[in-house]
Amino acid sequence: MSEHPHPQNRSVSAYPHHHVDVPGGTASDVTSEGAAWLASAGTYPRGTLTLWEERPAAPVVLPCGKVFDIVSVPALFGRRMLDRLWEEGPGSGPVATYRGRTLLFAAPGTAQRLPSLMAWEEWSSPGRTGAVPPLLCHGTGDAVTVPALRPAPESTTTADRLASRWLVAPDTRTPWLPGPEVLLWAAVRAARSAVSAAVRISIFPPADQGAKV
Repeated sequence: MSEHPHPQNRSVSAYPHHHVDVPGGTASDVTSEGAAWLASAGTYPRGTLTLWEERPAAPVVLPCGKVFDIVSVPALFGRRMLDRLWEEGPGSGPVATYRGRTLLFAAPGTAQRLPSLMAWEEWSSPGRTGAVPPLLCHGTGDAVTVPALRPAPESTTTADRLASRWLVAPDTRTPWLPGPEVLLWAAVRAARSAVSAAVRISIFPPADQGAKV
């Protein structure tokens, strides 16, 4: 597996500018071009766009497999994957959060191929040090809830706003989407970084606050 995968074409979105580091932080809005790209995944794109024109704060369920696949990972691990993708790799496509998970938009076909790559390399083996947590892959025949084009009104509770939001919002009709090899690379690097962090904590335990100096 290449240590530094590079795409031929990448989205103009920049994760460092969209990254939400603190709970309640403001995520970016979807552009009109990004909305058109999202709507094209559904059976009735014009109907979806009309709905968004009338209710831009409404989330929508869209099918996977045609325009994009989705790889859903635990929220914290997803943040680690994004750090690796943007700091050491080619960046990412659109990314959202939904009910405590990070949704990475991937190239069509990723949902079928990624589990095979994981099984072949045994990266998800429970007994393996630095194992990758279970990844939920959504492709042809699946559907996912995507966040609203714009954040919900201020009257909505904080819990509702955090339940579904964009970390990297779609901003073009032709966003670059990572494939299975790139996402496997990011997942493995994220797992390794988690192990390294745990080792540092065990080697340098917090000082005893009650100890006499």
